[in-house]
Amino acid sequence: MRKPSAERVLGAISGRKRSSGAMAPFAVPITEVLVVADCWQTEPDAEAVIHRAIGTAAETVNAGLGEAELAVMLTDDAGIRTLNSNWRGVDKPTNVLSFPALQPTGPGGPDDAPRMLGDIAIAYETTRKEADDEQKPFDHHLSHLAIHGFLHLIGYDHENDDDAEAMETLEQEILAQLGIPDPYADRERMD
Repeated sequence: MRKPSAERVLGAISGRKRSSGAMAPFAVPITEVLVVADCWQTEPDAEAVIHRAIGTAAETVNAGLGEAELAVMLTDDAGIRTLNSNWRGVDKPTNVLSFPALQPTGPGGPDDAPRMLGDIAIAYETTRKEADDEQKPFDHHLSHLAIHGFLHLIGYDHENDDDAEAMETLEQEILAQLGIPDPYADRERMD
């Protein structure tokens, strides 16, 4: 199977906009989910889970995303290992990678394309193994990874303890809105 190039992933974006009743419409990022590994066929609801998670995250952070776009690539461990090696110099698979898009610095006009947030890649085998090891539903873990990746695209990080705590707290808030338990509840907190 031919792997999509970054240009193909970025060029394959399409999506939808959602509004919330009587309130002013809130633009949810246009999210294209690309399934590039057959192993994801065992999870037919994965695309809906990702759309719901990213939509809830966008509404929670209310980051003024407007008509923003992003792509989520559902790959396997081999695919994400290649991405991890090529982009981060780490030759092993991981669960999720985020690639924030460079933002234009010049003035924009009404005919400009929507703002590209970037790309997220999620590996099936690692995600499945983590969900099974942690005895949590696969869709809960997938939601968490989609939210985590999305937060990276909009500037959140966990490079130091304060940033990590802020990002985790936001993840917990978003997941709670989805009815998903705190994924960090069983972890010992360092004081």
